[in-house]
Amino acid sequence: MESLITIQNATKKYKNKVVFRNVNLNISKGSSYGFVGYNGCGKSVLFKAICGFSLLTEGEIRYQDKVIGKDIDFIENTGVIIETPEFLNDLSGYRNLVQIAEIKNIISPEEIEGILKKLSLWDDRNVKVGKYSLGMKQKLRIAQAIMEKPEILILDEPMNGLDKNSVELVRNILKEHVINGGTLLLTSHNKEDIDILCENIYEFDNGELIAIQNKEEHIA
Repeated sequence: MESLITIQNATKKYKNKVVFRNVNLNISKGSSYGFVGYNGCGKSVLFKAICGFSLLTEGEIRYQDKVIGKDIDFIENTGVIIETPEFLNDLSGYRNLVQIAEIKNIISPEEIEGILKKLSLWDDRNVKVGKYSLGMKQKLRIAQAIMEKPEILILDEPMNGLDKNSVELVRNILKEHVINGGTLLLTSHNKEDIDILCENIYEFDNGELIAIQNKEEHIA
């Protein structure tokens, strides 16, 4: 498979604390990767480094032969959920997505409408985000991540706050993303999410990244 992201000898330290060390990983186009481990083990920090939000202490991360933090600042064509985005609470969910979409201007209002319908948010499109429930805000985050049809999804605990039906809905959306040739990087405290969605599973153990499952076939 075509290598999309290459992580080489990646180490991240905060002062004297080692978050992770000597991480080596090839992320292939059209594959899915799950990352597990206790809270604070380094999953989110690795995701931030891959996205370009946090620089490594040692090593490098390449996206299509470009070093992140040197040749490019961020990976383009990526949908990300890592930290809570600053939605505008006084605007509706629909208006928030419209404003975000205007940055790149590559999708139409009709496509935003379609995403809101896909995530069962259309009926509440005119409700101000400040009045959204936790689950609704989480689905809006997912809508933001997927609405421009990115090549890569990097999602840190995307199921947080979702009810059973919404979890199933999002799982199906993520399956569809990979089946259509997209790449998925995922963390979840729910082992079932990882087992269902990810071909390749890695665990952080005392700062080291260990492969615990690798599959050749695609999820179906």
